Amino acid sequence: MMSLAALAVFASIMRAQPAANAPVPNIPDLMRQVDDHQKQLEKVRENYTFTSAQTVEDIDANGHVTKTETEVDDDFFVNGHLIERAVNKNGKPLAGHDEEKETERVTKLVEKAEKTPPDQPLEGQTISVSRLLDIMDVRNPRRETYRGRPTIVFDFIGRKNAKTHGLAEDASKKLQGTLWIDEAGLQVAHLEVSFNDKFRVGGGLVATVEKGTNFKFDQAPVEEGLWLPTGSEGTFLARVLMVKSLRQHITERDYDFKVFRVETQQGKDAKVANPTKQ
Repeated sequence: MMSLAALAVFASIMRAQPAANAPVPNIPDLMRQVDDHQKQLEKVRENYTFTSAQTVEDIDANGHVTKTETEVDDDFFVNGHLIERAVNKNGKPLAGHDEEKETERVTKLVEKAEKTPPDQPLEGQTISVSRLLDIMDVRNPRRETYRGRPTIVFDFIGRKNAKTHGLAEDASKKLQGTLWIDEAGLQVAHLEVSFNDKFRVGGGLVATVEKGTNFKFDQAPVEEGLWLPTGSEGTFLARVLMVKSLRQHITERDYDFKVFRVETQQGKDAKVANPTKQ
């Protein structure tokens, strides 16, 4: 989260750019198209791997950074779920026992991902964009240009009566924000969300995510019109075990996208599969 899905994704990119004064499409119809395309994208991207570089800064009550940690991961998708394998932490490559532990962790996560439906997040993972589209109501449509491309912009708020699975989806009911839809590609180009209320885990005994926690997410056509995540940024505010306050600023940059499915033709003629022709 092949061939028909890939063709549908890439064919949409070839559509003519809409006029700036064209009427905004019907919201429910557009959202169904975006949802369908996003789910198709999530299937096609399982052919790809990429690198993500993350920085986590702990922040005190005065806004000063008290601690910084970095991590570089090799990322890929299994059955619609993102799998992140750490290869470097705080500037040092994983080796020895740490590398063995990470291999064991990732192996178990892959096995679990294979058994978990694509529309249900793995434990501890964030909700996918396509699932978020299922849970939210949208309003206030308008046209804007984002990164030089025509987009349709909506404000949104989580539906309180939406059926959800797990903590990540339950928390999404308390989100509000804005998303930018690339009209030619029918893909989510940019997403900004924040919590409009506290979200309590275990009735607040385990943790409470504070109002104001926010997150930004970007996708872009990175190769032959294929849309993949390119980065994210967020501020996390929480109280843990009713005692410790946690304030973190988190950034991620995604890059070095590669096709990793290989088709073999007479040994030495092995070549990387072209996702547009599968």
